[in-house]
Amino acid sequence: MNVSDKAVSKWERGWGCPDISSLARLSELLEADLEKLLSGELDENEILGGNMKKTAFYICPACGNTVAAMAETAVSCCGKKLKPMLPQKADEMEKLSVETVENDLFVTADHPMTREHYIAFVALLTGDSLLLRKQYPEWDLQVRIPAFAHGRLLWYCTQHGLFYQNV
Repeated sequence: MNVSDKAVSKWERGWGCPDISSLARLSELLEADLEKLLSGELDENEILGGNMKKTAFYICPACGNTVAAMAETAVSCCGKKLKPMLPQKADEMEKLSVETVENDLFVTADHPMTREHYIAFVALLTGDSLLLRKQYPEWDLQVRIPAFAHGRLLWYCTQHGLFYQNV
């Protein structure tokens, strides 16, 4: 970047800042999010040792893109910063129907599946695995998922958010 060690030393001691025109390149070289770089919050993620139970789901309200992460992370899509969705425990009326068929869970629902209101995905989350099945509007919700001993079934309704039930 053609920056002297003296200039970097000033930045590190808080006596100066990089020129605004160099921030994008600096962010790229350091592989750091520009917003985090400007705030000074460059903490490393906590190492979870593969604990999938803390998986966070980020869902873009504009395009429906879904990202799953084992720890809170910075995610943006369609020019917007996304926040992790907090799953709500489904009440009896909202629960999906789950039957065991052969070695699979057969998941169905009477949920509307219109272009404006549908379940976008169904996922099974266990202690070490995440299996996500994409759903499409105007198709009936019928999903087969390999049965594990136990886990958490999650689904995302485009109008009401993220839900879960234990299976």
